[in-house]
Amino acid sequence: MVDFEIRKGEDFMIRVTGMDKKRFMLNADHIEKIEEMPETIITLTNGKKYIVLESIEDVRNSVLEYKHKIFTYDI
Repeated sequence: MVDFEIRKGEDFMIRVTGMDKKRFMLNADHIEKIEEMPETIITLTNGKKYIVLESIEDVRNSVLEYKHKIFTYDI
């Protein structure tokens, strides 16, 4: 499952795992599309692509949770 981090003063991002098993964070607001072929490929609005180990459903669910949290988060 992809997770996300919310801390005061920090960007709101989702955490994913690259094919090299290294964890990194992406700004979910910049995700343009998510594909599965069979790897999960995340394309950002700037055209940059990331291949991640998480399933397309896990990434989608994480983005939805992230969106829910930022709209209900008390800063």
